[in-house]
Amino acid sequence: MREPVRVMVLGTGQMGSGIARLVLDKPELELVGVYAKRAERHGMDVGRAIGLECDLGVPVNGDLVELLESARPAVAIQATCSLLTDAREEIMTLLQHGVRIISIAEEMAYPAARSVPVAAEIERLARDNDAAVVGTGINPGFVMDLLIIVLTGVCMDVQSIMAERVNDLSPYGATVLASQGVGLAAQEFRERVASGQVSGHHGFSQSIHMIAQALGWNIDRIEQSREPIVSKVRRETPLITVLPGQTAGCLHCATGYRDGVPAITLRHPQQIHPHLEDVQTGDSIEISGTPNIHLAGTPEIAGGKGTIALAVNMIPRVMDAAPGLYCMADLPIPAALASDPQRDACAHV
Repeated sequence: MREPVRVMVLGTGQMGSGIARLVLDKPELELVGVYAKRAERHGMDVGRAIGLECDLGVPVNGDLVELLESARPAVAIQATCSLLTDAREEIMTLLQHGVRIISIAEEMAYPAARSVPVAAEIERLARDNDAAVVGTGINPGFVMDLLIIVLTGVCMDVQSIMAERVNDLSPYGATVLASQGVGLAAQEFRERVASGQVSGHHGFSQSIHMIAQALGWNIDRIEQSREPIVSKVRRETPLITVLPGQTAGCLHCATGYRDGVPAITLRHPQQIHPHLEDVQTGDSIEISGTPNIHLAGTPEIAGGKGTIALAVNMIPRVMDAAPGLYCMADLPIPAALASDPQRDACAHV
């Protein structure tokens, strides 16, 4: 019987905690350490920090190098940020210790779309230290890129692609709601888009470049737009109340052009409680080609749970990969790792 893979998780937020709990559920994995940036989590027992009702006897560590040297993980899952600039330092430190990496930072799904030099630096360091790195997540990483790429496999040719993901922001925290402009007047929404305070979805450039690479397409340029979704009704979450006339979310669209013609169009309307205005969540993909492909499903594939699952299920793929930097289209597709229904993290403390 093989020894369990030693796994470290970076982050104790909603995603990091969910990933750590799922690792504990898998017999072939061993959670050996958890790192947190937030000072208030340092020294807290990992069990409490990730939402269990028990202590695991292991403290959360705020010193990444110290944790790497004491825990000796084979693979680390990074769940601390969205942007490449924020992810870079942690990734470099992990690679210098020869640790393989799965990142859910959106821009790590295809880092060259943000910075070719940084992507090249990660690639070089991974090869030099016999490590592999991949970015994943429900979007980018699966619904609006990998799934599209897989569907083109039954096409004799492809002319254009359109995909849409309609989701509900209600379960998300204050940071996500602010990034989508929830609760603003329409004019203030547009002002904050211009200033960068309302960012919408992170990852459209990454998804478009991932699809284009797989199809051998050259993308001339990418155009993006962000428009307010103005509510006609009162909408409430535990964190915010949106009144009629205020913004319930963001309609973020991106189009990648090939030879001056729209080739890949991605639409992502995100809002709190869309059902209050008879809007169903869901995912849809349209491929114009031979044959034409249409795939749609409702409700949306759950973003949080899907990202947590992908991060954990990619562990065997990253462990088996040759050294280097990868996107999801480069590695074998993941499958769900078996869970042990009798396994209880708290029962084995």
